[in-house]
Amino acid sequence: FWEFSEKLFEKQIEYFDVDDVHEARNETYIRWAKLAGSVEGIDESKILKLLTVSDNPGKDGAFNVGNEVTHDVKLMVNANRLTGMHATPTVLWNGVVERIISSSWTKEQWEEWLEKNAN
Repeated sequence: FWEFSEKLFEKQIEYFDVDDVHEARNETYIRWAKLAGSVEGIDESKILKLLTVSDNPGKDGAFNVGNEVTHDVKLMVNANRLTGMHATPTVLWNGVVERIISSSWTKEQWEEWLEKNAN
C-alpha cells in the first residue's frame, strides 16, 4: 500500500483532469495498473482486471455496471457518510475527526500539526 501510494503521489499530476480529460476511463485504468505493477509484489494484470469497466451490459441488463471495485467503494462511501465524512481528506486522530485539516495544507502545516499532536 505505502509503496504504491508513494509512486501515485510522485506521479499524481499525470492523473489530474487537465492531463487525462481526453483519455477514455479504461485508458486511465491501464496507466494506473501499469504504475501499480511497477511496485514489487503487485500484479499489473490483476489490478487491471479489477479496474476495467466492461462495454457489455450486466447480467440483469444494467448499463451502469462499474468495475470489480465499485461495490466496495460504494460501501465505504456509505459508511463514511454515516459518520459525517463527505469529502477528502477527512483526517481522524484517535478516532476523532480533525476538521481543521485541509487538502490545501502545506508540508510545513502538516509538520507543525504532527509535531504538536504526534509527540
